[in-house]
Amino acid sequence: MGWWLNGAVCTMMMAISTISFVQADDPYRFFDWRVTYGNISPLGIPQRGILINGQYPGPDIYSVTNDNLIINVHNDLDEPFLLSWNGVQLRKNSYQDGVYGTTCPIPPGKNYTYAIQVKDQIGSFFYFPSLAVHKAAGGFGGFRILSRPRIPVPFPEPAGDFTFLIGDWFEHDHKALKAILDRGHKLPLPEGVLINGQGVSYISSLTVHKGKTYRFRISNVGLQNTLNFRIQGHQMKLVEVEGTHTIQSMYTSLDIHVGQSYSVLVTMDQPDQDYDIVVSTKFVAKKLLVSSTIHYSNLRHSRHSSSASVHAEQPADELDWSIKQARSIRTNLTASGPRPNPQGSYHYGRIKISRTLILESSAAQVRRKQRYAINGVSFVAADTPLKLADYFKIKGVFKVGSIPDKPRRGGGMRMETSVMGAHHRDFLEIIFQNREKIVQSYHLDGYSFWVVGMDRGTWSQASRREYNLRDAISRSTTQVYPESWTAVYVALDNVGMWNLRSEYWARQYLGQQFYLQVYSQTHSLRDEYLLPKNALLCGRASNKHTPITTP
Repeated sequence: MGWWLNGAVCTMMMAISTISFVQADDPYRFFDWRVTYGNISPLGIPQRGILINGQYPGPDIYSVTNDNLIINVHNDLDEPFLLSWNGVQLRKNSYQDGVYGTTCPIPPGKNYTYAIQVKDQIGSFFYFPSLAVHKAAGGFGGFRILSRPRIPVPFPEPAGDFTFLIGDWFEHDHKALKAILDRGHKLPLPEGVLINGQGVSYISSLTVHKGKTYRFRISNVGLQNTLNFRIQGHQMKLVEVEGTHTIQSMYTSLDIHVGQSYSVLVTMDQPDQDYDIVVSTKFVAKKLLVSSTIHYSNLRHSRHSSSASVHAEQPADELDWSIKQARSIRTNLTASGPRPNPQGSYHYGRIKISRTLILESSAAQVRRKQRYAINGVSFVAADTPLKLADYFKIKGVFKVGSIPDKPRRGGGMRMETSVMGAHHRDFLEIIFQNREKIVQSYHLDGYSFWVVGMDRGTWSQASRREYNLRDAISRSTTQVYPESWTAVYVALDNVGMWNLRSEYWARQYLGQQFYLQVYSQTHSLRDEYLLPKNALLCGRASNKHTPITTP
């Protein structure tokens, strides 16, 4: 699969000397990626896409728990570029997160070598370009972390393991979309839905063997729409969500919100014919869908079922149906493998809450331009990555506490480089309150959190009686339904500067995000690595010097 570079291993081994954290006892995997523009036609209309090594979508990353990944990224675009790793926790190493608050962009014509360890993780994730609206042009790919060979997995080895990157898609060029947002307007509606980079023209088929079971890793890499995924005539057994083994419940379809990843097992136990894989939008007036085909291998000729199956009946109340499904997704407490372990206990429901955050979204016009906010603060990027400003103690870049713990009534919306401080080892309760009429999706870099509750209406302290304090799913991205709330618990065991954002990308770009600075007074290498020696420096940190010694 191209995991290891041919003819470039020596060069990449030299790059290790510039990386300050990699673990010598664990295996290395080397990747050399060149990012370019290229012609793509996902909806049958030629447009400019972002390719990695000439591929759209980009190459999958295959890794095993605790592997060190050395990823050398050459930027051949005409603008700065960064990659981020959705759901990969980057223990003690937020500089490698690849978002502008932590990492200087890679200038055109230059390269940067990411060095990340997939420490104590397994599961299905994805990477994506984090700057501007690059995500609307491609540059994304699957990212899987396999269990170590001697660690038991709670299901038999599947006959095949496939990545499905699904998402909404715009015919507009990514620079045109950015210009729309910069002028203060909302994005138009997407024109289509894609499966692995292909839309209405997607006629590819996946050949399977009758009686065999296959694994499907499904990630919603789109910009804003919830998508429903189903395989005509087949049941899906959910086995993993963003690094957590789940109770193995059966589903006929799954709602996958922006930024989320699911892993299912599907047994090919139906009569011999072709079956549709269908991806369709949810919670929107204009329904979009795309389908691919599963082909049973013993068929000499394609024999397809009725095309009416593509347009499946929707539940009478798709919101209640989706909430019920979300609540049914729970952690498999008997499965082996890495999982959150705050304060030495898996009993997260018994840990004392240090602090409660209530985070409420809002939308408003500021200086006649559309902006979005959390708790009345619309994020504005600083001239220097916040992690660099913190490391080099550069004053005036940001102010800790510039976003409140709870929404403030009145006062409108203000624009600021919002950073919230928190202590290492704190245990947070975070309430995402959504008073708007759209589904929202939130992600926290560097962490997984327990989704302990969700419901319609406004959260109150009495809502805690509804919490699942035994086997709530642990993940890094959660949905918040229209005029509803979602509650999560998170153990702050990962020091660094971490982005909490809307995965609805136009909202993220226009301010619906902030940074959580998890701080340790000890300043110990046990808690956080030094800035890497190959770190790019920019803004007010341009004249600074990276560390000389390696810890």
